[in-house]
Amino acid sequence: MKKATWFIFLLLAGLVLSSCYTYSIDYGRGPQRFVETEVINNHYFLWGLADLDVKAPAEPKSRVEDYRLTIELTFIDSLLHIITGGIYAPTTTIITE
Repeated sequence: MKKATWFIFLLLAGLVLSSCYTYSIDYGRGPQRFVETEVINNHYFLWGLADLDVKAPAEPKSRVEDYRLTIELTFIDSLLHIITGGIYAPTTTIITE
């Protein structure tokens, strides 16, 4: 019974915390077509203090001037962060044109 309680706690915590950490930046006039063109996963360790593989695109591949850069913790990112106790902390970067 104790394992089921922890599983439910972790699942609910992941659902609740998944939308808490979203950071968006609009470049130019912001997205015009609202199409996600790139999704990039970034990998951090030790609660974000050490980075393993961080890809921070300066601009989208299609070279448009109006787009949105969103950095967020998805449900899976939050779940991995909670399960590992913050030792592994991934984030997701999305470019929307």
